Amino acid sequence: MEAANLLASSEREVDFFVHGVFSYELFGQTFWITTTHVAIVIVMMIILIFAVAARITISHAEKYPKGFQNVVELIVEMLDKMVVNSMGPYAKKFRNYIGSIFIFILISNISGLFGLRPPTADYGVTLPLGLITFAIIQYNNIKYNKFGAFTGLFKPLPILFPINLIGEIAVPFSLSLRLFGNVLSGTVMMSLIYTLLAKFAYGWPGVLHIYFDVFSGAIQTYVFCMLTMVYVSDKLPEAES
Repeated sequence: MEAANLLASSEREVDFFVHGVFSYELFGQTFWITTTHVAIVIVMMIILIFAVAARITISHAEKYPKGFQNVVELIVEMLDKMVVNSMGPYAKKFRNYIGSIFIFILISNISGLFGLRPPTADYGVTLPLGLITFAIIQYNNIKYNKFGAFTGLFKPLPILFPINLIGEIAVPFSLSLRLFGNVLSGTVMMSLIYTLLAKFAYGWPGVLHIYFDVFSGAIQTYVFCMLTMVYVSDKLPEAES
């Protein structure tokens, strides 16, 4: 009992958990809207507002771009360059997906700067991202390699089939757990600093935010997208020169 009370006290003091905001009944079951759902809605609204503003700006593009138009074009050019450098002639088919998840994951990762609990610190968010990527990988594997997508599991030796199969199945979990673990660790560290060192947390935690939210968040976004492109490219046939 004493241990349980101590744990409950620690949870109240160090708060890095997902909390329920409100619940509702549906088909006899109770469902919760959590802080993760709220954060996702806010992130999506930010992306939507930016996309609408970018669309309006581009539709009225000037011959010599300036201001917000420069920002939009810079983002698009950087994402296009990243995809082209990794996927070559296949970049055009995947740049929309890679660009979309890059922007979503990046904004989610740095949302801690605005007082939100990053959605990517919840495995319920990163796992679907990994599964979507896995579906794209296997779709292109079957599309381009046909029956070879299945016979490839027996290469170079049939005895290696179990290892090859596990390697394929592990892809979405390795992608999602890497992103989830790194973002969650940053969330936990900042919660510990603000809670346990509250009397001394004046100004200097901002430096840690730069690392855990901005630097680490950007790195993990880049790693997720790069691994996605590597896994997909591995299933595509070599482009003819």
